[in-house]
Amino acid sequence: MNPVPEIRSLYHQSTHTWSHVAWEPGSLRALIVDPVLDYDAPSGRTGHDFLESLVGLVESESLKVEWILETHAHADHLTAGARLKDRLGCQLAIGAGIRAVQSHFCNVFNLGDGFAADGSQFDRLFEDGDRFSLGGMEVRVMHTPGHTDDSVTYVLGDVAFIGDTLFTPEYGTARCDFPGGDARRLFRSIQQIFALGSATRLFLCHDYPPEGRPPRPMVTVAEQRAANVHVRDGTSEDDFVEMRQRRDKSLAMPELILPSIQVNIRAGRFPDPEDNGVAYLKIPVDRM
Repeated sequence: MNPVPEIRSLYHQSTHTWSHVAWEPGSLRALIVDPVLDYDAPSGRTGHDFLESLVGLVESESLKVEWILETHAHADHLTAGARLKDRLGCQLAIGAGIRAVQSHFCNVFNLGDGFAADGSQFDRLFEDGDRFSLGGMEVRVMHTPGHTDDSVTYVLGDVAFIGDTLFTPEYGTARCDFPGGDARRLFRSIQQIFALGSATRLFLCHDYPPEGRPPRPMVTVAEQRAANVHVRDGTSEDDFVEMRQRRDKSLAMPELILPSIQVNIRAGRFPDPEDNGVAYLKIPVDRM
């Protein structure tokens, strides 16, 4: 029987992002899902307060972190993946669809021959159905595109880390208007997640709680099927696609999309410093 993982989730308030630390209780072998790097957009300054909170949890529980897992190349926060990898000496992984995401944004940001759009910035690129071990636990990777080409879900027993595919039931589902996004593919990916079983615990990447409710890191498949405002049981694929396409046309771009994408397709690394010792991020004018 697969051991039940221990999970702690930390909330990054300014980006409404959940980062999760999961481990096998016996061996203390651990993974971290979707870690966040503090970033102040007006000043362009980075910070390590949230990263240190994750490291503090790892150290307090005496965990042996083997993996940092990205559910996709995020457009709303900068990943701390590379800095945590350097700090903890573990592997950094993402879905193999990152190559398509890199290829697109390589053109948007005119990154040129100095940027390899082959996923080599990551230690491992997961394909649909890949499996790996965390101590005595098996982790299975599901390709769940629709929000982005590279979106994946990581499944450990009755737990799934689902990225942006679903939010809490009252908030609905991910947008599909980013490059590689497709509402029909998202609907089908959600059905794959629902097929994991009603009791499966779905750990979210984001929550945007209404006033008076604390942010939730997890909901069950049963809750989503009963109450998700976009895709509850009985919602047809065509109705979902029509709703999602109409809604996406009304959405503004995420506040941090320009810095986030440039850093996250590099696995959390910034561009090399220029001859003055400063690293720069680009703003493509009238392109997005």
